Amino acid sequence: MTTPADTRPAAAAPGTPLLRAATRHSGYRCAVLCVATTASTTANLFLPFALGRALDLLLTDPEGARATHWALICTALVLLLAVLDAGQTVLGATTTARATAWLRERLLGHLLAVGPRAVDRFGAGDLVARLVGNAAQAGTAPTTIAALLAALAAPAGAIVALWLVDPLLAAVFLGGAPVLTLLLRAFTRDSARCVTRYQEAQGRIADGLAEAIGGFRTIAAGGTAARETARILRPLPELSRAGRLMWRVQGRAAARAVTVAPLLQIGVLAVAGALLVHHRLSVGDLLAASRYTVLATGVGVLVGQLSALVRARTAARRLAAVLAEPPTPYGTLLLPCGRGELELRGVTVRHGGRPVLDGIDLTVPGGGTLAVVGRSGSGKSLLAAVAGRLADPDDGEVRLDGVPLNALSRDALRRAVGYAFERPALLGETIADTIALGLGTAHGDRVRDAARTARADAFVRRLPEGYATRCADAPLSGGEVQRLGLARAFAHGGRLLILDDALSSLDTVTEHHVAEALFRPSPGSSRLIVAHRVSTAARADRVAWLDGGRVRALGTHAELWRRAEYRALFGAGGAVQDTSSFPGAADDEREESGPLGAAAPGREDGPS
Repeated sequence: MTTPADTRPAAAAPGTPLLRAATRHSGYRCAVLCVATTASTTANLFLPFALGRALDLLLTDPEGARATHWALICTALVLLLAVLDAGQTVLGATTTARATAWLRERLLGHLLAVGPRAVDRFGAGDLVARLVGNAAQAGTAPTTIAALLAALAAPAGAIVALWLVDPLLAAVFLGGAPVLTLLLRAFTRDSARCVTRYQEAQGRIADGLAEAIGGFRTIAAGGTAARETARILRPLPELSRAGRLMWRVQGRAAARAVTVAPLLQIGVLAVAGALLVHHRLSVGDLLAASRYTVLATGVGVLVGQLSALVRARTAARRLAAVLAEPPTPYGTLLLPCGRGELELRGVTVRHGGRPVLDGIDLTVPGGGTLAVVGRSGSGKSLLAAVAGRLADPDDGEVRLDGVPLNALSRDALRRAVGYAFERPALLGETIADTIALGLGTAHGDRVRDAARTARADAFVRRLPEGYATRCADAPLSGGEVQRLGLARAFAHGGRLLILDDALSSLDTVTEHHVAEALFRPSPGSSRLIVAHRVSTAARADRVAWLDGGRVRALGTHAELWRRAEYRALFGAGGAVQDTSSFPGAADDEREESGPLGAAAPGREDGPS
């Protein structure tokens, strides 16, 4: 779910610089498109003059060569306009596609740099709406700007042409031009407001839909499909109102233009007729003046292009709001030689103004194993995220072999820290790809060794294509998916291995074999394990018992087992009791996010 901060207006992040950058990125395509639109506008402006000359010559000398010459010029101009129109269509489509791809690549890269904080800030569904829909709308900006320049150049050129035909005609037209200018200004202002509301409502619907897709089993099991459908579509009336308002704004602008433009045309043609009677204009000049008046009052084209530009700018503001989120900063240091000693010094993390982790001081000795236990909401998953810098503390610091994590370079940090989650995402094309994720190059033997360690090799070999089986085509159980996540962590290696309840879906026999490999002495690598089972906690060198975001006790499992409250954590079944009724339950570690009961999309952390 999104935070209250998401309600900040999108206009706070201007989108014009982003549109300029997208236009520059289009490079020569945008320049060629501008040249093509300029050529098309020039041809459109020259055509009435050519038609007028051809008409005058046909009336005065129908058999003359000059009349034929001008008729051929008119034919060539019509053919040129057809070719330019086809070229603009193709070039406009490719320019839009290139600008859209650039915007999506930039936005996606920035989202990955910001990390999970972006999902908390905006919501997964809204981010998808911005990445897909808004990026496509903003990507039309280069083409729309070129078309708008042509739409502005045509009336300006037509007014100049009217002046050349007769200054009085231009003066008559300019007398009513301010009314058209006011109409266009009002349309742009009103359209921007309703487009903003429309796109924001779209984002809220997309956010609710993403949550529903993630929690469809919970919805089906609870029989709440109708209620959740109503909740997801709750912004629909607002969307409908904004959509109808957009059409009303555009309709009013078009209706006013239709009222004003013909009056201007009639006024200009009336004056031109009077000038014709007094022999100040020829019949060809009258024809040219009528065509130039139509071009000069081309408000319909301007309204359409302005509407497209308003939508592009509004969409760009929504993209700019995401790009305004600061990415996670990294340092430049490398790790010295060490055994993977992890230190948390006074670590405090706040959420909604209250501490979720409060003054945590912990040390995992190099080569040692620390199990973290506690009831749901005690802060275990957040502690695991802070330990590997998937989240930053508000106070305190985390060190690995004496170096603060925020001082390490991105590559040094990610090489040193490996993760396995309760619900791992199978990223990559094939099973081998998902295990080798982050290794950089193919490591066939390393992948298979890691799979054997995670007890995944046997079932992977039974798949239709073995390790080459596409992840989307592999029928995997929850435990098998979890073993692939463990295999990925084992293949990654590094000085610190963090398991966030990554053994919870394994059967007892498989867990025993995996735990043997996991807890095997490893002098160069330490392990931090969020544990829910007593068997896992019993194998660790030390156990940290979290309660309400604080370390309630620290010691060996045998020492803590003497305390009845500690034994009560695991209940009769030997697993930590999952209940939200205990104090200190935290939003960041709820089992199912939001009223839908859907896990937050893209997250790999689970209930704690």
